[in-house]
Amino acid sequence: MKSEALRAKGVRLTRQRQILLDLIDNTGEHLDAERLYLLAREQDPKLNRVTVYRTLKLLKHSGLVDELDLMHYGGDQHYYETRLKQEHAHVICLRCGKVEEFFGEPLQRLRKQVESHFGFQVLMARTEVGGYCAHCQTLRAREVEELRVLTAGAAKPPATKSRRARTRRS
Repeated sequence: MKSEALRAKGVRLTRQRQILLDLIDNTGEHLDAERLYLLAREQDPKLNRVTVYRTLKLLKHSGLVDELDLMHYGGDQHYYETRLKQEHAHVICLRCGKVEEFFGEPLQRLRKQVESHFGFQVLMARTEVGGYCAHCQTLRAREVEELRVLTAGAAKPPATKSRRARTRRS
């Protein structure tokens, strides 16, 4: 399917392009260009960064790959996934960067609501939800408690000398 989509646009599916598409499709992760480059070099040591960036641009413009910012978790980095997937939402942990994909009826209902409410024909939707995963919620709760204990201890007034100790010095 990928090679046909590229061919329809007059683009050849080279070995290097195939490597990048396979990595995007099969790693189960949302990879940025640098990580794609490093993984692709393991399969083809002759591959260079320029080829990766040019190929990503080509795949994006050909409609095979989506470029995502994932709530800018990684700063200005962009991440890539194949566009052939079923419509879904990205759920991103703002602490550890874990990304989950959510598929389901609520997304379809939202799409229909937007279409009926605005009289809008939705051709594509990209949904991102940011928050904290269960593990990071536990870590945050622990950190908040530790901070509370530290600040409570710092708020106590310093111990004063007894009256007897003060009068002896006089």
